Amino acid sequence: MVENSLRSQRTREAAIAAALAIVTRDGATKLTIDAIARESGVSKGGVLHHFRTKEAVLKALFEHQIESGTALIQSLLDGMASNQPERHLAAQIAAFRIAVSHPTSASFAIATAMADSPELLAGIRENDAKRIEIVKAEAADPTIALVRWSAAMGLALSEILGLSPVSAQERERLFDYLQDDRQWSQSPKPVPAKTRAHQALSSSRP
Repeated sequence: MVENSLRSQRTREAAIAAALAIVTRDGATKLTIDAIARESGVSKGGVLHHFRTKEAVLKALFEHQIESGTALIQSLLDGMASNQPERHLAAQIAAFRIAVSHPTSASFAIATAMADSPELLAGIRENDAKRIEIVKAEAADPTIALVRWSAAMGLALSEILGLSPVSAQERERLFDYLQDDRQWSQSPKPVPAKTRAHQALSSSRP
């Protein structure tokens, strides 16, 4: 029984590894059950035992990406002092930066494939919502923390999708800024609307 379970797990892992290789090399459009069987050396029946459809494979790839991201964030947290302010925000921004520094066509292919799957997109939103709640809960200013997180995610996602208009040097400078707590702890307080109106009126007088 245990041996059969281990064999089944190895087959599933081989199929996922093959699927990642296919989308990295050929793109998500070339991902089929037959292609996975050829790539992995697993019989088509063996692949179908774990994944009945291409959508099931994409879901497994998505879950694999989530698990990898979660493991990366946890490793970053483990390397921080327990009393470091806003540890989860720092770890998540660092994880976004690492994702951009080590881009793969697999990430792009999975991201584009997920755009056609409402179920997978819902999973992303749910996962990110949980991470954001943790970030906001430990933040001195939840709004500023959310701005920093959103900016880091935008930088990473636009780069993965090949849509980023900024240079690599500019992107690194922006990540430096997002990761520098000193830039955000000294943010000036917003000027009340009445004060802004008074200042504008005063400056317009001769």
